[in-house]
Amino acid sequence: MKIKGLKKEKIGICVSGGLDSKAVTKRLVEEGLEVVCFCADLGQPDEKDINDVKERMAPCGAETVIVDLRNEMAEACFEVIKGQATYDGGYWNSTGVARAVTVQGLLPAMQKERCTVLAHGATGRGNDQLRFERYTNLLAPEMKVYAPWRDPALLTQFAGRKEMSDYLNGFGIDVGSVEKKRYSTDCNLAGLSHEGGDLESVQTAATIVSPVMCVWPKDAPDAAEEVSVRFEKGRATEINGSKVGLLEAMLLANEVAGRNGVGLSNALENRMIGTKSRGVYEAPGMTLLGYCLAQLYQAVMARRATGLFEQLSSFVSNQIYDGRYLDLATTSAMAGIDVFAAFANGLVEVELYKGSILFHGSSECSGTLYREEDSSMEASSGLNPATSQGYAEIQSVEAKSMSKAGQIRR
Repeated sequence: MKIKGLKKEKIGICVSGGLDSKAVTKRLVEEGLEVVCFCADLGQPDEKDINDVKERMAPCGAETVIVDLRNEMAEACFEVIKGQATYDGGYWNSTGVARAVTVQGLLPAMQKERCTVLAHGATGRGNDQLRFERYTNLLAPEMKVYAPWRDPALLTQFAGRKEMSDYLNGFGIDVGSVEKKRYSTDCNLAGLSHEGGDLESVQTAATIVSPVMCVWPKDAPDAAEEVSVRFEKGRATEINGSKVGLLEAMLLANEVAGRNGVGLSNALENRMIGTKSRGVYEAPGMTLLGYCLAQLYQAVMARRATGLFEQLSSFVSNQIYDGRYLDLATTSAMAGIDVFAAFANGLVEVELYKGSILFHGSSECSGTLYREEDSSMEASSGLNPATSQGYAEIQSVEAKSMSKAGQIRR
């Protein structure tokens, strides 16, 4: 079956170097189409050397361009952390924001090669197909988008991993072991998502996953590890007394939190297309840094500020998940979050132990609203407890009126 609609186009295909990437690329090349492969370096923890992708893709007959987006990914990580942007089940929006970084970073490279079509390997049942398409439409509306796993020709030819393997073996292309995977994994600097395969059953324990960035809490060291993080305007600038840039901060936080079993979660999320998806997630650095920043937010936000922040946070999280990270509504909400983050300065000290983060203390937070003398239950020079009498009496007027009016269920 012929692939339709791509004749005379130059295709830029997003690849990872895996079986799917190889099969689709080779199939497009064999169709006689002009193809260039592009791989985003997002700090994938499962790649010892990102340039190995070039070697794995070379037998497929198309050049591979590696684009270093690690700094851009680190920037996005801290925007997510600053917004406390977690989704269903409390997992960090690692995959959602990575798609924005990927498309925004790869499009200029594709345009430099005069590509007219962006092709991606997202399935027709998930969220990423919509994210890739939306970001391409936003940033390069003249660029066409091709989704191989929505193409009847490829869906018919490649029903599964065996068919892709057999196809590539026919050209002498090594694919290694093609045993049925128990689950699939997608990863970047922010974290890993494990889903599909055996994980599609909610009767399957999360522990079938072999963590890449983390260890399961039971396998973490028996001794606790103390960590300190300094923030300036909601961004980590120092870890354990050492100055760090954003990329270095993420790498170090991933290492420290990961070895202590921090950042593993299980979620049954609501997909954009209306279905639910079960996933097991790793985000050690995001979890550690997000927790520490949350301690400063608690110190600097008044009650109504906290309420507004939570609304903005929820909105931003959904926007990122829905492939709308670059929308004006999202940038406007993030601008609001920046107002609060401007006061999130200080040092936070925590202890990591077998998957848990325990608060030790915070200091040097000039914007804190917390005053021990006002909050103390002991005698102090702070708030005079006798002055609360008037406030209590004012509150009682409404309560008594509601009771007398019969509005209260007894």
